[in-house]
Amino acid sequence: MLEDLFSVVKTRFNGDDKSPQKLRKNDIPSDIMFKCPRCSGVSFMDDFISNSKVCPNCGYHSRISAKERLEITIDKGSLIEFDKNMISKNPIDFPDYPEKQAKLREKTKLNDAVVTGEARIRGLRVVIAVMDSRYMMASMGSVVGEKLTRAFEYATQNKLPIIVFTASGGARMQEGTVSLMQMAKTSGAVARHNAAGGLYITVMTDPTTGGVTASFASLGDIIIAEPKVLIGFAGRRVIEGTIKQRLPEDFQSAEFLMEKGFVDMIVERRKIRRTIAHLIKLHGGVKEDE
Repeated sequence: MLEDLFSVVKTRFNGDDKSPQKLRKNDIPSDIMFKCPRCSGVSFMDDFISNSKVCPNCGYHSRISAKERLEITIDKGSLIEFDKNMISKNPIDFPDYPEKQAKLREKTKLNDAVVTGEARIRGLRVVIAVMDSRYMMASMGSVVGEKLTRAFEYATQNKLPIIVFTASGGARMQEGTVSLMQMAKTSGAVARHNAAGGLYITVMTDPTTGGVTASFASLGDIIIAEPKVLIGFAGRRVIEGTIKQRLPEDFQSAEFLMEKGFVDMIVERRKIRRTIAHLIKLHGGVKEDE
């Protein structure tokens, strides 16, 4: 009976029903039902949220906030946040940049697009950084670059593995050259961590693009991606216009990049916490009480 009901709801939601009472998107309260942007399947919002915001019909991994990511990844109450109050200036006097930042800080309850800190994953000490696409599409400006660099330096000094969840539209144009400098700065911090023998795991989420892909996101010792996420540098149209060739339909997807050797493994969201803990143990990580 319930399946029949959802069949009708889905048909009307997609506009396939010829009846005069066709169900439109705005007819379904957003706090009750979830419509998947990939498969157009409809499910209860509670089911969607309890499934870590993964579509129960097609497995679409929706974007989630840094807070939500931390809740499903680290041990409860274990986060010791770094540089929480760091905020960016307006280095090139970009119009309305401070006002836009203020509005975003109020809306997201974040001071910039990344949260960093020390935490535990299944009892294992780690340094963790999580980018949040709600804040200017997690573009990398001076604060994002500085917080990531300090997180890597802390991990190096304390001989801890570092886990970075990437999700970004690239460099932050409002900060000009200052933003582009963060690519070199973060890459240098990764190199020093690597030279000291530290473990660095990247988890690429949707989307990971631009200067973030071209710097620290691609330098992990192990690169994990969520299923079917967008990973790339320039956009499809820019590349096709440059090389004058048609690109494959799955170009810049996690699966395409894994086939080409860019990504080491694709892991579903509900298995990432367990996978990270397993990888840390394989590389010598131990719980404090062991």
